[in-house]
Amino acid sequence: MKIKSIYLAFAVAFLASCSSLLDEKVESFVQPDKFYRNASQARAGLDGCYIPLRYIYTSTLEIATEGVTDLCYSTSGTQDSQLDISPANPRFGKTMWTQCYKGVRYCNDALYGLERSPMDSSSRVGFIAEAKVMRAMYYYLLTAFFGDVPFWDYPVTSIDVLQKIRKLPRMSAADTRDYLVDDLKACLDSLPKARSYDIGDQRMGYAAGCMVLAKLAMWNSRWEDASAALSSLETLYGDLADYPIADISFRCKNTPESIFEVQHTYTKGGLSVTNTLAPMCIPQNHVSGTCIYSGVEIEELGTECTTWAPIRPNKYFYEGLMPETAGDLRRDLYIVSQWNGQKFKDSDGKTITRPYLGPKFWCPYMVSTYDSNNYKVFRYADAVLMQAECLCRMDRFPEALTRLNSVKNRAGIRPASSFSSQSRFMEEIQKERGRELFCEFQRKFDLVRWGIWYQSVLDFNDYSTVKDNLYRYKEYYPIPDSECGLSGGALDNKAYE
Repeated sequence: MKIKSIYLAFAVAFLASCSSLLDEKVESFVQPDKFYRNASQARAGLDGCYIPLRYIYTSTLEIATEGVTDLCYSTSGTQDSQLDISPANPRFGKTMWTQCYKGVRYCNDALYGLERSPMDSSSRVGFIAEAKVMRAMYYYLLTAFFGDVPFWDYPVTSIDVLQKIRKLPRMSAADTRDYLVDDLKACLDSLPKARSYDIGDQRMGYAAGCMVLAKLAMWNSRWEDASAALSSLETLYGDLADYPIADISFRCKNTPESIFEVQHTYTKGGLSVTNTLAPMCIPQNHVSGTCIYSGVEIEELGTECTTWAPIRPNKYFYEGLMPETAGDLRRDLYIVSQWNGQKFKDSDGKTITRPYLGPKFWCPYMVSTYDSNNYKVFRYADAVLMQAECLCRMDRFPEALTRLNSVKNRAGIRPASSFSSQSRFMEEIQKERGRELFCEFQRKFDLVRWGIWYQSVLDFNDYSTVKDNLYRYKEYYPIPDSECGLSGGALDNKAYE
């Protein structure tokens, strides 16, 4: 496994972003057991554990998790959008591998320092729990993206340890998840039981920990464990109807419904932490210096933004799951075929019939490609639908139906009444997750977990290039060849052989 030394980068990142650390000596960053001396240092150290998420939650992850599914496609030239991936050319798989394992290492090192901290136990346990939630998050992404991956839970304290880690083989994803679920069950009560919104700084607290635990448990069919964590969220968040649909938009930052968001900011001429999702979500053919996009004036997009080859909804989504006639209150946020009564036109003046992604994903008055929206990773509606699935799997149908219909009722669509079987019930939950969580970095993970990714893409994705490259083994990305080489043969990609 290729893991670069990052302690110096850690120090640079902290010194740039945490004024409280300006008086600290650099040596304390390169020796975790000599850092984490107080709460200020502990918070600063944990800040570094979040950094890799900014490189993971990007426009390319959107393509990899949404653009090669039953709901969307992208005609961009990226290999990820065409499923043209292999161990030699893993594309976004390289980024996911590198950044997730950076995150794992940061978390393990933080835990090593926190467990040896002179702080009293009552002060340390919350920080330890936060680091464990973050570590579980990175392993959740790794196992959802690659399947079986190497697992370790100790710090890199020497070259010998690094060499040992590099030669770790794949570990069963199920075993990794079981370990993390049990680990989180043992530590989450150390965190304040509050909504992420009420914490105020959008850290991975109790609510996010419950979501990560439930996600991992559901992959392993541990329905009772997942349901218990989700019940805790229901106690905290209450009735979904209390959270406005308008707040789903990425521009609406850190709203009460949000459980975790990746934070972005932009100040013209100043410090920026941005990403590039919005350029592939807005209507194309921007006329430079105007607010004209695909032949229509859209004032809120401004005159300075750059458009990329857009990600587009499939017919299955815009005609089947969310047709104009359904009265779904989410539709005008999620997809648009016109603006202010004007139909979009192509460069030849012909009406464009396939919708674009809607203002849920637009960044108002964006400059160039500087998307300063926050990206919503987990929110309460997701938890409600997860609970519906858990209860359905446990044959608790009336309770499951209540959760499913709470999402439908908020969206203004007809509630479900009953289902003839668990399989039919699950089909509707799968559809409703597609409606509610459209383009929120989750669809492929869901389809793979349900075991239907290949068939769903084959049946509904209407981009021929994807179908030309569609094989069952591509439900998981390959481990990059470079990592397999560094492992001395301990890692492999047998599915791709």
